[in-house]
Formats: sequence, C-alpha cells, structure tokens
Amino acid sequence: MDTIVITGGNRLHGEVRISGAKNAALPILASTILGGGECVITNVPRVVDVLTMGKLLSIFGAKVSHEGSRMIIKADVINSTEAPYDLLKTMRASVLALGPLVARWGKAKVSLPGGCAIGSRPVNLHLAGLAKLGADISVEHGYITATAKRLRGARIYCDIPTVTGTENLMMAASLAEGTTVLENAAKEPEVNDLADFLLKRGARIEGAGTDVITIEGVRELQGGDHEVIPDRIEAGTYLAAGAITGGDVTITHCRPVHLEAMLMKLREAGAEVQTEKDRIHIRTSDRLKGTDLRTLPYPGFPTDMQAQMVALMTVADGTSVVTETVFESRFMHVEELRRMGASIRVEGNRLVVTGRPSLMGAPVMASDLRASAGLILAGLAAEGVTEVQRVYHLDRGYERIEEKLQALGATIERRKSGEVVH
Repeated sequence: MDTIVITGGNRLHGEVRISGAKNAALPILASTILGGGECVITNVPRVVDVLTMGKLLSIFGAKVSHEGSRMIIKADVINSTEAPYDLLKTMRASVLALGPLVARWGKAKVSLPGGCAIGSRPVNLHLAGLAKLGADISVEHGYITATAKRLRGARIYCDIPTVTGTENLMMAASLAEGTTVLENAAKEPEVNDLADFLLKRGARIEGAGTDVITIEGVRELQGGDHEVIPDRIEAGTYLAAGAITGGDVTITHCRPVHLEAMLMKLREAGAEVQTEKDRIHIRTSDRLKGTDLRTLPYPGFPTDMQAQMVALMTVADGTSVVTETVFESRFMHVEELRRMGASIRVEGNRLVVTGRPSLMGAPVMASDLRASAGLILAGLAAEGVTEVQRVYHLDRGYERIEEKLQALGATIERRKSGEVVH
C-alpha cells in the first residue's frame, strides 16, 4: 500500500491546472449507455473511480477507449446488465448505472455501493424514485435488481436533495414515457453538467441547477461530445494548500462561480483572493484567523471541503466551530490531526478547533478520500515529516496530487509499498 511522505514548512507558490471533475465525469460516463452512437468525453480525470467506471462500461458490453483526458464510448449493444460487487466495492458511484440500465434495457442488477467510510449514504431515495417511475425493485444478497417494460413519468419529491439520486432519476426519466418532475432536486454544478450532456444527445430537460427539474421522456438518445467541468473540490483543495502554507498560488482552468462559498470563508480567514474568468489567485502573508462554517448542499459550503478546512483551522489564530450537516460520520480525520498536535473537540456534529502556531509531523492514516487531502494539507504546514498511509483513497479522486504539489514547491513524494526511505 502506497504512502505519501511530506516534509512540511515550504511556502507554496506558482500555478496549478485543475483537472476535470470526478463527480461530474462519473454520471456522464454512466449515462453513455442510455443510447447508441459515439460519445466523446474530454477533460476526464485519470483517477481510480473513473478507470473503474470505464471497466464497468466494458463489462456491460460498451466499447471504451481512454486516451489521456479523453474517453470515447459506444454503447450500441449491451451484453450484460449486471454491475458486479468485486469491481465496484470501492466506488459508491456504481449505483449510477441503475437508472440508465433499467431505462434503456428494462433490467439492471447492481451491487449495493461501497466507497468511503463517511457515514450512511443510503440508496433508498434512488430506489423509491425508480419505483415511482414504474420499476419493480428488490434488494437481495447485496444486490439491487430493477425491472420495467418501460418507465413512466411521475412527480417525485426527494426527502433530501441527493446528488447521485437526482442524477440517477434524471437519467432514467430521460427515456421514460411522459413527463417527470423532480422536486427538491440537488442543485450542484455536477448535476447541471450531466443535464447539459444529455441535452446534447436529444434529451428534454428543464430546470437543472434549480430545485425543480422537469424531464420530458424521449424514445432514444444519440451520441454526443462533451467537456467535463473543472473539479471544484480539487480547486478548493489547492487553494487551501496555498493558504495553509502562507503561500502565493494561482489555480487555472477552474470556475470561480462554483467556489463562492469556499472563497468567502478563505477571505473571512484573512487570505487575499482574486478571481478572473477561469483563474483564482490566493496569497496569505499573515497567520490566518479562525472562522466558523457549516456544510450544506450547494450553493452552501461543500462537505467535501470540510476536512481540508479543518486542517486549515488547526493552525489559524483563534477558535473555529465547524458544523457538519450532510454526513454523520465525517470526523474520522480528527484523531489523526490530533496525532499531529491539533486541538480539536468533538461535540455531536460540531468540531471546536483551537488553532495552534504549528503542527508536528507524524504517521497518520486516511479514512476516506477527502480526509486524505486534509491530512496532506496538515503535513504541508507541519514541522518535520508526515507519512499519510492508505492513500488508495486519495487516488480515487485526485489526479497526480503529489506531482502538482511538487510543482508548487512542496517536499512530497509517493513511497511505494515496501520501499524504504533513508
């Protein structure tokens, strides 16, 4: 198992290019099986979850080629409608195959999703929505089975705004008979990006990006070309890396409008932030100030940036209160940060973080994808050497993170399993 080794204390400076959004690419790739024709997807990040989705599409029978950040998929014929557990046990996005399979092919058997251990992310909203569209659903032996002759449009209210649930139902409804209305839908940019791709292929969708999405079903979708939006979470992570090291960093090929909540909190903490059309520059010359935040669905502060912001607050001046409202178990990075000298108190779904002048390097273990990034940020600011173990989590969602940080001046390297550093 690989380990990321960081010698902290370097002030980061320079430019870093943001990759395509993993959380936008995955549903877009899943949606390619909704119709025949060639789909050309560009700005696709080379991360493990995307590679896994490509393997899944191949198992279904689609023709998949991957050339750098470009993927070409043709799903004219599907030979299998089963998504096996052995392939998908580490990827929660596997459930995104459910809607497209049952909508186009009338049946699907998908393993219950695996992935990061950050609390319950139930698929009951997906299943309830598909049932309203007319699918027969059963869950047995760790698999979801769905069947339908043809889905029928329906009005569906989501108890909570779920991103993957909204995406799954929007894909399924694209081929359903009649009109579907999704109420209390997720408004994240990744949902809107999926809708844009489906529209290019002949879908009829209105309201994506709002809490009410209306889909008029069509008989079939065609091929299409699409460029995946930049990854707002990767962008936020590198902004936080610049801030926590007192650096001077510019991120390029990003969309500042997708990062407004994050930028507001960085400014509150005392960072100087300037934005252009597709660039953000951050500079910190003094010690940052503690700031409170609450995670919320978009356009609120993203839960996927909570661990990184907590790391930032451990070395800020004063006390910060971080409230997690999206996932109930997303504090497993706290004990690891404490090993580095952080002062953090857990109070239910809140963290009370008392900033200290510095952290101390230590061996730590990542529990999930974003916790991995938070621990790397802490290591960048710490005195001495930090070893982040279980970085397979990191590889699920960050493309070449150690190389990008090296280019900004960080002393960071990947140690392969069994390799000894002298």
